[in-house]
Amino acid sequence: MGQYDSIIDLPHHKSKNHKRMPFLDRAAQFAPFAALTGYEESIIETARITDQKIELSKEDLELLSYKLNYLKETKFKEEIEVIYFIFDEKKEGGHYKTYRGKVRRLDEANRILHFEDQTKLSLDLIVDIKNEALNQIFHNYAD
Repeated sequence: MGQYDSIIDLPHHKSKNHKRMPFLDRAAQFAPFAALTGYEESIIETARITDQKIELSKEDLELLSYKLNYLKETKFKEEIEVIYFIFDEKKEGGHYKTYRGKVRRLDEANRILHFEDQTKLSLDLIVDIKNEALNQIFHNYAD
C-alpha cells in the first residue's frame, strides 16, 4: 500500500466562497522569473565586439596634416568626409564612424575641427579626410 493511496481518489476541493482562478492566472504563478537580474544584458554586452583604434604611422599623420593645410588654404569651400574613431563608453576599444559636412574652421590650438552644423571632431581621433579634390591631389602621395 502506497503512502497516498487513502487520498488519491478523493474529489478535488471546490470553494463555496471563491470562484476558481482562470487557467492563465494560475499558469502565471509558475512562470519563470529573472533570478539573475541583468544577466542577459551582461552576456550581450560581453559578446559585443569593438574595434581597436589604429595608431597612424608617421607618413599617415603627415598626409593628414597636408590635407588639413590644403583645406585651410582653400578656405574650407568643399564638403568633406571624415573617418574618425569613437571610444566605447563601456568597454575597451570603440568603433569608426564617417561624418560628412562642410568645415567652418580649424582650431589648431585645441586640435578641433568645427563644422557648419556645429559638429566638432577632435583631430586626435581623425584617421582620414576625403573628398574628390583631396583624392586627386594626394592620390600619388598615398601610393
